[in-house]
Amino acid sequence: MHPNLVKRTLLTGAALAVLAACGAGTGDGPDGATRAAVPAPAKKTVKKPAVDGLPGMPPVLDPKDVYAADRPNRLSPVVRDFPSRVYVPNTESDTVSVIDPRTYQVIETLRVGRQPQHVVPSWDLKTLWVNNDRGNTLTPIDPRTGKAGRSVEVHDPYNLYFTPDGKYAVVMASLDRELVFRDPHTMKRVKTEPVTCYGVNHADFSLDGRYFIVSCEFSGELLKVDTEKMKVVAQQKLPFQGAMPQDVKVSPDGKRFYVADMKADGMWIVDGDTFGKPAFLHTGKGCHGLYVSRDSRTMYVSNRGEGTVSVFDFAAGEVTDKWRLPQGGSPDMGGVSADGRVLWLSGRYNSEVYAIDTRTGRQLARIKVGSGPHGLAVYPQPGRYSLGHTGVFR
Repeated sequence: MHPNLVKRTLLTGAALAVLAACGAGTGDGPDGATRAAVPAPAKKTVKKPAVDGLPGMPPVLDPKDVYAADRPNRLSPVVRDFPSRVYVPNTESDTVSVIDPRTYQVIETLRVGRQPQHVVPSWDLKTLWVNNDRGNTLTPIDPRTGKAGRSVEVHDPYNLYFTPDGKYAVVMASLDRELVFRDPHTMKRVKTEPVTCYGVNHADFSLDGRYFIVSCEFSGELLKVDTEKMKVVAQQKLPFQGAMPQDVKVSPDGKRFYVADMKADGMWIVDGDTFGKPAFLHTGKGCHGLYVSRDSRTMYVSNRGEGTVSVFDFAAGEVTDKWRLPQGGSPDMGGVSADGRVLWLSGRYNSEVYAIDTRTGRQLARIKVGSGPHGLAVYPQPGRYSLGHTGVFR
């Protein structure tokens, strides 16, 4: 071999040996080359929600106030352009009176099914459902236009609620003695939960949405229902002879449920979690409807048997004021205006509706409507979604 060629070969071999030695470091590269150490990516910390709510339920905004989404005029984009109206179901006239709250005038009367009991906002806020109890139908109203649509067949729909996840409508079939879980849009029956009490009618859900408390008007009982299982898990008889529980409302902190009783003339106060023996607070004759103020500090209690409204202070745990309708009346079911300044109540036995100033308790208007006005709905109202009745929003 030529001397220069031998020299070149030796140099090449030496270079290859050096490269091989360099590559023998970690051997973790694709070609055996050493790579700089890369720190492992930091694990993402998943922040747990303040309240372990029912799966699928919108997160609780404030664990100390279940009504945090209901502040004055905080309207969802879904309802922001809806005209403000008061929808009054007249049980004996089979109609719904539509009131313009600015003028206190009835601007339209809608013909619906037999014995409409309540006007109920849907979970998604897009529809108002008229509960035609004896007609065995639900009539939809488009709150954008105020027009009624084609009725849907639903047996014994005395009242209507929606689970917090929006998955089911819950029909309070009072005479059938059933809680009927249905598709919230088509109203097709999904599950029927028979009950042993009589007269299921009103309800409200826990802070976490995992259970709800139901009143049974004609047997004086309360039920506790597991929302996800759609099953009654507890039941108790109220400790008053002839008790007739009506509206149900949870406290802002979610620790207590208030149950109006029109025969005991006051509210039962129940710990929802333990479902133990309730305490009692007198409000007035014929205690019936319960409506929370926009600041979550007070609750308006309609006393149908004496024509008054009691103002209950949540923090103090007592009635701090009582408003009396100047010409008497029968204040029943209703709701609070979007700005929180007016309480609207139906006059069940007087064929009229009352508008009351929530700052002073002064009557602003008495409006003649059809016969037997009952569960009127003020709409729209603040909130992200509806749990039903005449407007229970979260």
